[in-house]
Amino acid sequence: MGLTGYAWAAMDGLTFANVGIGADEGEKPADGARDILLVGLDSRTDAQGNPLSKEVLAQLRAGQADGELNTDSLIFVHIPNDGSKAVAISLPRDSYVDIPGGFGKHKINSAYARAMLDERKKLQEDGVSDPKELDQKANEAGAKTLIKTVEQLTGSTIDNYAAINLLGFSEITQAIGGVDVCLNDDVDDQFSGAKFTKGPHTISGVEALGFVRQRHGLPRGDLDRVVRQQVFMAGMARKVLSAGTLANPGKLNDLITAIKKSVVLNQNWDVFGFAQQMKSLTGGQLEFRTIPIVNIEYKTPNDGVAIQVDPKQVKSFVQGLAGPQPGEQQQAPPAESANKATTVDVRNSTNRDGLASSVLKQLVDKGFTAGDTATASARKKTVVWVAKGEKAAGQAVADALGGNPTVQEDKSVEAGHVTVFLGSDFKAPSGAEGSGSSQNAAGSSAAAPPPEQSDEKPITAEGVPCVN
Repeated sequence: MGLTGYAWAAMDGLTFANVGIGADEGEKPADGARDILLVGLDSRTDAQGNPLSKEVLAQLRAGQADGELNTDSLIFVHIPNDGSKAVAISLPRDSYVDIPGGFGKHKINSAYARAMLDERKKLQEDGVSDPKELDQKANEAGAKTLIKTVEQLTGSTIDNYAAINLLGFSEITQAIGGVDVCLNDDVDDQFSGAKFTKGPHTISGVEALGFVRQRHGLPRGDLDRVVRQQVFMAGMARKVLSAGTLANPGKLNDLITAIKKSVVLNQNWDVFGFAQQMKSLTGGQLEFRTIPIVNIEYKTPNDGVAIQVDPKQVKSFVQGLAGPQPGEQQQAPPAESANKATTVDVRNSTNRDGLASSVLKQLVDKGFTAGDTATASARKKTVVWVAKGEKAAGQAVADALGGNPTVQEDKSVEAGHVTVFLGSDFKAPSGAEGSGSSQNAAGSSAAAPPPEQSDEKPITAEGVPCVN
């Protein structure tokens, strides 16, 4: 009781934004899960809108603001109401998407800034001159548009919103005593300030900020930065869960002090209740994924090089992990369906990110039982492996896939299972996603998909994987 009272008192003073989302306090989302949008802002102010000093900006290597406020990190988190597990899905900052409100297609990290600047201009034209009021209302407009952008892209409804600035990220990592990370190679980046030797490190503060912000000099640029953010957040979760931060008044005080300075939440979010709900979560029940990518070097008409994504493919991927949204009905096969007796395992033997997950979802929609997904050695031809004497089941899967893949027996396949190896020749059935191909604005074919990524083997809060 004493800890609960202390926590409630400590939470007083958090900054809340009127972004028009979230259930009333104490209520749970109607769909049986909570979807949260976590945003990392390159803001040069604290949560209350006070400018950071030149000394702090220099320490953070943040430089001066360029007049726009971009979102460097976007993570969609899906948590069932019982708090038993969580999946965090990264949305790369350069993803080229449609921004609601008449802004057109641009990089997703500009959605906040475009709406914020537009609202500020309108407010000034209406005679609003108070700097605090301008900042508050303009930033809330930016957050609302960003939320709508993510909802449109993922097909999910955001229940809660949390934004953190540069200073806050630095101070929160210090409050929990640092986070363990590991690098594949030495790095020395003058832009972010990231300077580390190969191997394991425990980092916090400015070092941690440099680690998650670096994208120059990395093999896959921003996609490698996304992976760094994922392993760092996994390490942060592991530290909090294992060290008992929420049950230690001293650590809790440091953490909440840092949060108050720099985190903005949506109104009506009972943060302490949410933390209590999540206290039973363990490292293996927290997964990090990345949305499917079509092309990492897509040349846009006006925004330079961006990351091309297919909204339909993204929705399919997200809903495959998060489940149906309110009002939606999953396509369910008849109970008598013969397909139900066949468990399908899918192996991605291409360089198309997220292909195995989306294909497995399509097969489940056609009545097959979901097995597992994984990556496999590259192959040109799609093939269906079956156990001895079970070619009929394999042919049913092949027919559902389309393209007439070869069906063959293999002793490694368990009875009742079918293993699909997706080759580079695989083309999704009409209306389905996962083909990894698209057309640009001019109608010409997009460039080749990016190198194979690791989202088929998700990062979790267990262990410390080495990354680029």
